[in-house]
Amino acid sequence: MARILTGIQSSGIPHLGNALGAIEPGIELSQKAGNESFFFIADLHSLTSVKDADKRKESVYAVAAAWLALGFDVENNYFYRQSDIPEVTELTWYLSCFTPYPMLANAHSFKDKSDRLSDVNAGLFTYPVLMASDILLYDADEVPVGKDQKQHLEMTRDMASALNHRVGEEVLKLPEAVIRESVKTVPGTDGQKMSKSYGNTIDIFASAKALKKQVMGIVTDSTPLEEPKNPDTCNVFALYQLLANESQIEEMRANYLGGNYGYGHAKKALLELIMERYGDAREKYQMLIENPQQIEDYLLAGAEKVRPIAREVLNRVRGSLGF
Repeated sequence: MARILTGIQSSGIPHLGNALGAIEPGIELSQKAGNESFFFIADLHSLTSVKDADKRKESVYAVAAAWLALGFDVENNYFYRQSDIPEVTELTWYLSCFTPYPMLANAHSFKDKSDRLSDVNAGLFTYPVLMASDILLYDADEVPVGKDQKQHLEMTRDMASALNHRVGEEVLKLPEAVIRESVKTVPGTDGQKMSKSYGNTIDIFASAKALKKQVMGIVTDSTPLEEPKNPDTCNVFALYQLLANESQIEEMRANYLGGNYGYGHAKKALLELIMERYGDAREKYQMLIENPQQIEDYLLAGAEKVRPIAREVLNRVRGSLGF
């Protein structure tokens, strides 16, 4: 059995890009026979940049509600909030004592801001150590990551190896990185990669009115209604084909090439497709957001379920270090 671990950023309400690129693939992975999935919301990590307590809590609930609404099975997997497991911070300290300064100084998370040191707090600098603790605390076998995150897994293995070597036994399991080669790149309303930082998202859990405004605001060219259009250079079509089945895609392509089919028609079809695909999830999401205690109950139950595993690993480390 493979133990899969994934950390989920608590950075506001997940959008269509998050759903297609991370949430749905993660849920699919958790459903494979033989996999044991540990999915956690990384709210301690978010403190490096989000200092407002209410905003951070709202983000945690929004992310949790999205995963639950899209069908993550919390009964047969592990779903918890990082800050509910204080053992992770104790392990972080132990690992930090085996982590050389140059390794952290070379981390992408630090180097990206090293030219603005006034913006770098100690939490950001030691970010990779907390990330390593998130993984090592649960004896994870595999950690799915994008190519840009491979360095963090290599650092995690280095930290674990350093501690193991010092105590003379395999106290910490070395995880394997599973590189996701085919992560979907979901275009935003302006054609760039969909991202909150670009302000180009399609928020599948927004109100019907707000969602319609976002879809109808997708940037297109000025080809007249009656003329044929190139589907392969159109943002609307690019999004449509990520959601539609093969016959729907063929029909939409024919509409574009045939002329007398405007971008407004295509946007309306895309909106209908989003509402159809995510209709049930939208209802469940709204129900959960209106009942935050239910979300809290799910997260606390997940923490109780995962804590014995964390304690067992931490006790191994403590014992090996003489504590």
